[in-house]
Amino acid sequence: MKEFKLGEQEFIPLNTLLKLLNFVQSGGEANHLIDEGIVKVNEVIEKQKRKKLRVGDKVTFQNHVVLITKS
Repeated sequence: MKEFKLGEQEFIPLNTLLKLLNFVQSGGEANHLIDEGIVKVNEVIEKQKRKKLRVGDKVTFQNHVVLITKS
């Protein structure tokens, strides 16, 4: 499991997280994969592209698992 530290931010949008972690090449690709139901947040398929991820949320994408943490 990988950790993503929010730092001073309150949240990060789901599609932005996928792009920042280089799981996708572009925001458009992230949006498409979210629409396809490939991404889970807290074990539930997430269809909101800009879902606000906060401390404690867990994102599962393909063979990646990311836990959102505070800095």
